[in-house]
Amino acid sequence: MKYHLIPVTAFSQNCSVIWCSKTLQAAIVDPGGEAEKIIAEVATLGVSVSQILLTHGHLDHVGAAAQVAKHFKSPIVGPHKEDLFLLESLPAQSRMFGLDDCAPLTPDTWLEEGDEVLVGEACLSVLHCPGHTPGHIVFINEKSRLAVSGDVIFRGGVGRSDFPRGDHQALIQSIRTKLLPLGDDIAFIPGHGPMSDFGHERKTNPFLQDELPVW
Repeated sequence: MKYHLIPVTAFSQNCSVIWCSKTLQAAIVDPGGEAEKIIAEVATLGVSVSQILLTHGHLDHVGAAAQVAKHFKSPIVGPHKEDLFLLESLPAQSRMFGLDDCAPLTPDTWLEEGDEVLVGEACLSVLHCPGHTPGHIVFINEKSRLAVSGDVIFRGGVGRSDFPRGDHQALIQSIRTKLLPLGDDIAFIPGHGPMSDFGHERKTNPFLQDELPVW
């Protein structure tokens, strides 16, 4: 599986284009805004977009999903249905940041733990990783040892949990019990900032180190 990152919006959100190197079938993950920029960059890659994938329901990850899906005539897939309340509140999220209203969004397909998404011949496993949002999911391509982690984990950090229905302990539990056990060699594309791998974060991420003992 190959990938290409397109940073979008003032939040520098990593919209990802991932594709099967054999069939050139592609998915756009988290088109958070700047639809015209995304469409233009996809046109340079020589791929055929078959679906739009969403990791969670925050505006900076879904703001251009409807427009991009309409352009490519592709379904919107994900996130988990627990993020329905966020997708329904997109107009309010827009006003919060002083942006033009983004209409409420309903995906064509919700995803759950254990689902698989095919992008050409490449298979993405779906992990439900709540904490940043209750319906956040992470996509894993075992063969390429690649994850698209959205806002669950970053290089040197983890997702915020001070949003509605955020839960810091659930977030850390998701990372420790679902992501890190997959292997130190898995690289991940975060929702913001540079890529990293689970091994580097397991060893150095300050949010994932055991608490110091109290004497």
